Amino acid sequence: MMNRFIRRIQRFKGWFGAISAMCIFYGLYLGLLDSPPDYYQGEVVRIMYVHVPLAHTALLAYMTLFIGSLWYLWKRDPLVDNMCQAAAGITVAFTTLALITGAIWAKPTWNTWWTWDPKLVSFAVLLLIVSGYLMLRTFVEDPDKVGRYAAVLAIVGGIDLPIIYFSAEWWRTLHQPLSISMRGVSMTGDILLPLSIMSLGFNLLFIYMLMIRTQMLYLTNLLEAKKGRLLSQIHLSQSTS
Repeated sequence: MMNRFIRRIQRFKGWFGAISAMCIFYGLYLGLLDSPPDYYQGEVVRIMYVHVPLAHTALLAYMTLFIGSLWYLWKRDPLVDNMCQAAAGITVAFTTLALITGAIWAKPTWNTWWTWDPKLVSFAVLLLIVSGYLMLRTFVEDPDKVGRYAAVLAIVGGIDLPIIYFSAEWWRTLHQPLSISMRGVSMTGDILLPLSIMSLGFNLLFIYMLMIRTQMLYLTNLLEAKKGRLLSQIHLSQSTS
């Protein structure tokens, strides 16, 4: 079953990469060149066409890690553990880029690179949680324990997801409330279209990266397992000769 899944990854990963690249290039054209400046933020709004999709994709990556961890604790499938490890690494990348682009946007808008805004703090906490997840995987050497411990940490860390998403609604601070909610859509079409295309492009990029990284981890672990069995056989033959 695992080999069949890996073969499917190899067959479709190129499509995700190609469509992702087309969406990102078209979204950048719309956001940076074609759309008008915002009436309030001016040209600074163009940073949002990169920052917001990065932040949304970071949450999607951690949600994948969260669901995958639940799945792993239920099925104990090593391929799912590989997927979780891959999702954690990608979450670190997208979260870091989202924090950096957010700081670049905040400086001209709020006149500061950083403030103790609940959304910013909870997003930084997400980076700490995922970094701790990856560090845990390096500290625990037992392959049976590392998957379980890491999955439990990822599930507990999932508490941060609703705090990030709803923090601007719960605590009315600097961050504006959700632009798309049960109240409706509070942005114009010329902003919504580039944001949607960029978000689709980054989401597909995440899936593409997840496929590549999961496949690499699976093949690496498979190679190490075969190497270990081969060394054991050599040691056994030397002992009996």
